[in-house]
Amino acid sequence: MGLLLKVFIPLLGAALAFYFYSASENFNEEMLRGKRVIVTGASSGIGEQMAYHLARMEAHLLLTARTEAKLQKVVKRCLELGAASARYVSGSMDSPTLPEELLREAENTWGGLDMLILNHIGQSGFTYFNGDVEHVRKLMEINFVSYVALATAALPMLKESEGSIIVVSSIAGRIGGPFTAPYSATKFALDGFFSSLRQELIIDKVNVSITLCILGYIDTESAVRAVSHVIPDAPAPKEECALEIIRGGALRQREVRYPPRAVGSMLLIRSLAPEFLDSIIRSSYHVENVRRT
Repeated sequence: MGLLLKVFIPLLGAALAFYFYSASENFNEEMLRGKRVIVTGASSGIGEQMAYHLARMEAHLLLTARTEAKLQKVVKRCLELGAASARYVSGSMDSPTLPEELLREAENTWGGLDMLILNHIGQSGFTYFNGDVEHVRKLMEINFVSYVALATAALPMLKESEGSIIVVSSIAGRIGGPFTAPYSATKFALDGFFSSLRQELIIDKVNVSITLCILGYIDTESAVRAVSHVIPDAPAPKEECALEIIRGGALRQREVRYPPRAVGSMLLIRSLAPEFLDSIIRSSYHVENVRRT
């Protein structure tokens, strides 16, 4: 069985990668030139890298995150890289007034919006669930409710521009692995809401695309710090991940999977043999390194 998996999974992953990424050949960076883009969670990690890619493509950028000092540095770098314009609004994603503030800034500055990239995330440990329901409630507010609020506030302008919503999610929103119960719940919620909303937009003949991004283990500082002592796999590069997300959004793809081979293989095995996949995940983790809180 082990030999079969070593042969089968890479072949399967390669086939899935080809299927989901063949459309990337049609991507041209000029597609983003002059586009008006909001990126949340843009002060570090994947969000920061997306901002830099978009700057090189000469997009107009409105960035948001909690830490103003970090945002200032990212905006400065974006302008150096060639962004058509770059500005920021700092704030916490659980603030009920932040969506309106962001969209008011976009309206006053640009007169509209072409792309909304929802990428921010609340802090959550990689550990056994300890019964802290309040943490689950807080995480849902940041990782899910604020996504819904921002998308809702942006829809009028996106309908006018026939724009795009890009939702950065996770393999944890499709597969319930151990040690991520609160985080996984928020990501499953994103999948359900935005997949349903996509259907409604299609029924109403509204030309606003929704791209859901299913990400695996990426080498952001926060992810490596949280899970490297448990997950032995090498993380995928955040720079390439950010570019694939932008490509998928620009091409109005239904879904982006990155890294495509690993994520695609896991999702297929889950469909065919979910208990087998669960056992693979459990056996591959260094469970002895997980501390109970």
